Amino acid sequence: MEENFEKDVQVSNDAIAAIAGIAATEIEGVASMAGNITNELVSKIGVKSLSKGVKVNVDEGNVYVDLSINIAYDHNIPEVSKQVQERVKSVVESMTGLNVPEVTVKIAGVKVND
Repeated sequence: MEENFEKDVQVSNDAIAAIAGIAATEIEGVASMAGNITNELVSKIGVKSLSKGVKVNVDEGNVYVDLSINIAYDHNIPEVSKQVQERVKSVVESMTGLNVPEVTVKIAGVKVND
C-alpha cells in the first residue's frame, strides 16, 4: 500500500539567511559577515546569529539574498564576491529547492591580520 504525501514544506527566512551566511563564510577571503548595529550589539551580549549580515526576501518561490561581508586583506574583492555569489546560490537552491535569481554582495570592510 503506497501513500501519497503532499509536499508542502516551508522554510523560514531566518533559516535561509543562516544557510546563506554559512555558505558565504566557507569562501576563502571572507573574513566574516558584517552586521548592522543591532546585530553587533546582540553578538556582544552573547547571542550569536548565523544570519548576521544577511537579508533575505522571498517572493513567489524566488529568494533574493543580500550579504554584507568583511574581506580578508590581500584578496581579490571581485573574485571573492563572485565565488560568494555562486556558492550561496548553489547551497540555498540545493537545500531549499527554491530559485535564487540574485545574490547581492556588499563589502562592508577589510580585515587586516593581527
